[in-house]
Amino acid sequence: MGVFTFVLRSSGGEWTAKQHKGDLEASAASTYDLQRKLVQSALSQDSSGGVQTAFSLITPSSAVFQVIVGGGGGGGFIAGGGAAAAPAGGAGAAAAEAPPAEEKKEEKEESDDDMGFSLFD
Repeated sequence: MGVFTFVLRSSGGEWTAKQHKGDLEASAASTYDLQRKLVQSALSQDSSGGVQTAFSLITPSSAVFQVIVGGGGGGGFIAGGGAAAAPAGGAGAAAAEAPPAEEKKEEKEESDDDMGFSLFD
């Protein structure tokens, strides 16, 4: 299984990408074209199975793109309002085996009668 993480930047209308802790690089006019090129670059390095990708725009001119080749389907890169990484590999199975969370007991709303006085007395 190969995990390829890229940092993307836009400058002068062109997007460029450099692999984090690696030598792969690419550039294109749009993020869509750049993602396609990066997937092909990752597959040229590791073609051991299926491909999963995740793209997260950090600012209007920077982004993070991750390509996961092989490995089935546990974990991966999860992005929301801010970028957050989840462990890849078998960590998803460990999380699935965690004990269920305790159920919250529903609290009853206190009424004025319980306090011995009323707002309208």
